[in-house]
Amino acid sequence: MIDRYSRDKMKKIWDLNTKFQYYLEVELAVCKAYNKLGVIPDSALECILKNASFSVERIDEIEKEVRHDVIAFLTNVNENIGDNSRYMHMGLTSSDVIDTALALQMKDSGDIILKDLDEIISTIKEKAKEHKKTVCIGRSHGIHAEPMTFGVKLCGWIDLFERAKRSFKYALDEALVGQMSGPVGTYSNINPEVEKLACGYLGLKPAKFSTQVIARDIHARFIQSLAVIGSVIEQIAVELRHLQRTEVSEVEEGFREGQKGSSAMPHKKNPISGENLTGLSRVVRSDSLAALENIALWHERDISHSSVERIIFPDTTILTDYMLARLNDVIKNLVVHKENMLQNTKKFGGIVFSQKVLLKLCEKGLLREEAYKLVQKNALDAFNNNGSFIDNLLKDEEVISKLTPAEINSCFDIDDYLKNIEQIYSRFGI
Repeated sequence: MIDRYSRDKMKKIWDLNTKFQYYLEVELAVCKAYNKLGVIPDSALECILKNASFSVERIDEIEKEVRHDVIAFLTNVNENIGDNSRYMHMGLTSSDVIDTALALQMKDSGDIILKDLDEIISTIKEKAKEHKKTVCIGRSHGIHAEPMTFGVKLCGWIDLFERAKRSFKYALDEALVGQMSGPVGTYSNINPEVEKLACGYLGLKPAKFSTQVIARDIHARFIQSLAVIGSVIEQIAVELRHLQRTEVSEVEEGFREGQKGSSAMPHKKNPISGENLTGLSRVVRSDSLAALENIALWHERDISHSSVERIIFPDTTILTDYMLARLNDVIKNLVVHKENMLQNTKKFGGIVFSQKVLLKLCEKGLLREEAYKLVQKNALDAFNNNGSFIDNLLKDEEVISKLTPAEINSCFDIDDYLKNIEQIYSRFGI
């Protein structure tokens, strides 16, 4: 089951009350920096730290008049601080608070997503251990290619998620920057040392350069890395949906007692999670396009990005968190039909072993083109007439003039396809 409490933690990061709490953390960090530099007396800082608070209801009330959320927030906080409120927001502009607070939101939401990625990688590794030698068919162009194992397929998923995690972690690290540089970023009314100290208190790095905002390519990269995670989720979801098709029937999503698949057809067990995840990945990718559009702002700043980010940051982080949890749940409870997997490798008398026969004939002196035509003729006859490839070979005079029955049968040894699996697994530490 998906951990609802964990999902609620992600949603809480983006609610109004928490957003203003991040604003307050930024303002208080600046006050601490000023105190460290001897600008704010100890007594005043103590008063500020003790009394600084806000109410979303009161902020909303003030905003109806001033029509500016940061001013409304500051007005409410200052009401609670009293005379020492003159030390609040000194030398800052609104974006100093907003962008630095957004970095804190990205940090906390990013930590949850990194934990989600670790969990799903761990889940897939456990499944890969279980199915290291579960033989299945590998497909190219959707068509049977050669035998492999379900565990090897799962190793590919681990590789996808480990790479997506590295990419996301890089984007997150790049995003953990704050700014206290004032209007147009020239530190006209604030000491750069305040920025350095305040960011340190918040666990951020000072932005190398900021205008009145932090450059939005940083935020676009963060959202794009989430879109990559969403696309990896979709790749796996689409694979599982294919494998659950009735005519394939190699895996299926766990079906709980009492669950129903169709209002009309009682026999149905549908890949609903896979379809849900496929759809949600489209939403995440569309958010990444909006993030790219946010990069181009007028001059030192405008607020065209602001309305977009109020939607895409909560949406994309909450969705990614949910999608990773849901896919993790699917993989943990995945039903694997080993016998069906094995039988699918044997369809049409094992036509997927054709390359082994081709190579064996070449070893016996046939030119590759001659061997290819001979093998293809027998394989396609089995496919087109629902026959048996191996039986065709054993009856073909040209083939048996080159290969003994034992040599033909040796080409259909599945174990030969598994001989290097340990090397693949060793790359993933499993």
